[in-house]
Amino acid sequence: MFSADERSNRLRTGILDDFVGGLLNDVERARYLGLPETTRIRERTKIVSPENLVMGEHCWIGENTVLDASGGLEIGDHTSIGLNCLVFTHSSWLANMMLENHPGSDLIERKPVRIGKGCFIGGNSVIMMGVTIGDCATVNPLSVVTKDVPAYSLVSGNPARVFQRYDEDYLRAEAERVRAENAALRAEAQARGEAPVWGAPARRRDAQ
Repeated sequence: MFSADERSNRLRTGILDDFVGGLLNDVERARYLGLPETTRIRERTKIVSPENLVMGEHCWIGENTVLDASGGLEIGDHTSIGLNCLVFTHSSWLANMMLENHPGSDLIERKPVRIGKGCFIGGNSVIMMGVTIGDCATVNPLSVVTKDVPAYSLVSGNPARVFQRYDEDYLRAEAERVRAENAALRAEAQARGEAPVWGAPARRRDAQ
């Protein structure tokens, strides 16, 4: 039933990691995979060639995301990748076209992907091989990123293109706005006798 060749044994290790990972919480799963202690990996995330993945501190990876690190993948500090995202660092399209889609084909192409620090990759997005995403960039949900993304920019669409650029002053002002709104919401919740929570409590329907 079980094959004993090198490829099968290598794949079986990944299958075992997926199985064990399904029994762990997001912090335990990251620790099991040898990632930084501050990283959180949600359930059903798949990492291809984890030995080629370099991940920074305080990263968050959403459910059902596939991180293909076979061609090299770097993810900077404080970056989040949403649910159902696909990050590719290899392509077999030419092997398919040439009818050479077999294991070990020399028509499989690999190029590294680099995602900077402080990035937000929205859910259901696709990052194609060879792409570099600059620091503090945002990729809107449902985007397909086929070329490099400048730092401090927002991209969206298929193929993704730049819709907005921002600087540190803009980000600082937005952070102050959100902190003030969350503080007001927490104060309202405490006034109602509710236990304080991190972040912002959900808005009450009668307050909207």
